[in-house]
Amino acid sequence: MSGPLIVLVGPMGVGKSTVGELLAARLGTSCRDTDADIVATAGKAIPEIFFDDGEEHFRALERQAVRDGIDRHTGVLALGGGAVLDAEIRALLAARPVAYLSMDVDEAVRRVGLNTARPLLAVNPRRQWRELMDTRRPLYEEVATVTVATDARTPEEVAQAIIEALELPEHDGPPVPSGQEETRMTEQGTTRIQIAGTAGTDPYEVLVGRQLLGELPKLIGDRAKRVAVLHPEALAETGEAVREDLAAQGYEAIAIQLPNAEEAKTVEVAAYCWKALGQTGFTRTDVIVGVGGGATTDVAGFVAASWLRGVRWIAVPTTVLAMVDAAVGGKTGINTAEGKNLVGAFHPPAGVLCDLAALDSLPVHDYVSGMAEIIKAGFIADPVILDLVEADPQGARTPAGPHTAELIERSIRVKAEVVSSDLKESGLREILNYGHTLAHAIEKNERYKWRHGAAVSVGMVFAAELGRLAGRLDDATADRHRAVLESVGLPLTYRGDQWPKLLENMKVDKKSRGDLLRFIVLDGIGKPTVLEGPDPAVLLAAYGEVSA
Repeated sequence: MSGPLIVLVGPMGVGKSTVGELLAARLGTSCRDTDADIVATAGKAIPEIFFDDGEEHFRALERQAVRDGIDRHTGVLALGGGAVLDAEIRALLAARPVAYLSMDVDEAVRRVGLNTARPLLAVNPRRQWRELMDTRRPLYEEVATVTVATDARTPEEVAQAIIEALELPEHDGPPVPSGQEETRMTEQGTTRIQIAGTAGTDPYEVLVGRQLLGELPKLIGDRAKRVAVLHPEALAETGEAVREDLAAQGYEAIAIQLPNAEEAKTVEVAAYCWKALGQTGFTRTDVIVGVGGGATTDVAGFVAASWLRGVRWIAVPTTVLAMVDAAVGGKTGINTAEGKNLVGAFHPPAGVLCDLAALDSLPVHDYVSGMAEIIKAGFIADPVILDLVEADPQGARTPAGPHTAELIERSIRVKAEVVSSDLKESGLREILNYGHTLAHAIEKNERYKWRHGAAVSVGMVFAAELGRLAGRLDDATADRHRAVLESVGLPLTYRGDQWPKLLENMKVDKKSRGDLLRFIVLDGIGKPTVLEGPDPAVLLAAYGEVSA
């Protein structure tokens, strides 16, 4: 029987999306989430579907999403909490491997009880949870091949329990790119990477491929009347072309031109955007589209987060840096005189379109700058990235290289896994800041004239030396930082006389707690950890290793 390798069912908040991604990685396949498919089809969040169209309409969309998933997906398929209410869906699940993820009421309320974005659990969560489960528990048990309790278990432990219970064959080779099945089924070779929703946010997809702008109207949806396309001055023609295309689709589309690069990330620019939205009559159902590099997507997301306390937005990143970092994960912000990204909000996009064709005309220095974030992903989570770069450093410096798509997809998957578990940087997400503490200090010291990737490169060498001096990192891995970064043309040093200024700048880093400096260091490749309050002499010695 063709179809999914395994289907996950269970109540809202039980962690099906997170466990699904972990299972997919262990089994060498990909994960598909029917809730994400529904959002993409409807062009709006699930709570909005319930409010605007009613539960019956949502269930019809869900039924179709499950049909498509079972017909077309061969990996891990995660279903919404109420999918088993539908008799047709239960029939589709008959004789298929289904894991029911369960949790008790106390755990349920802890995870989702205060989340008003859950449309069926918004008044008295404990009582409504019991009522929901009285109806649904027998149905979960009816379709389940195995039941796995999630209480007091980590997602990794839940995934392991499912593998053992169903005797699923684990994948021995390198990780298989998420969305591999989708890539084979898409004529343009598009990879779809799922970002799981967390408390109060909806799941969304990052699409990687070519000729992706046709996906934009699907993401915007038919509920929006107006669309604002934010773009930098350098992409004026591109921004206008996107605006014209959306206007031809029937939207009231406007283009808002931003300054180039970091000059766009100011409160004055944000205020200019707010004024344009106000004059256009922008409402809560309308959509912002950010077309450009990391600075543009940061501003677009921040404006979307702050206008009417939050409107939907879509990222169309056009640089390597924006594709693998800035546009994914929902961290938005602007700079102030006191530091970079100190004013911002966590506001995930409704979707991200990474059109690789945009990289073909990217200046080589900008392309190489983005490689720093890719290499970072290799050191903190996916060593295959490092192997690919080392196998062909010159190829890694150009979009025409043989591994371009894989490097970008792998980097996005690293970030996707982290932000799906920790949207608001309360723990795990800090590892994405590897090398960034010193990097942000350098950028501020240079008045944001340095490319972000260049600063991150120096910051990673510094972090590697700090880890080595603190007795956390072996010599070979520390030296590998220098070799890999230098091989693609990234800098390894900064001015030695600037240490006092850099130290002061680092004290206002977002990871700092009071006067306590905190750095992400490595215990080994793929083993990031936090180093708190290192000895000032050790910090100085580490900086001495990157001083020019």
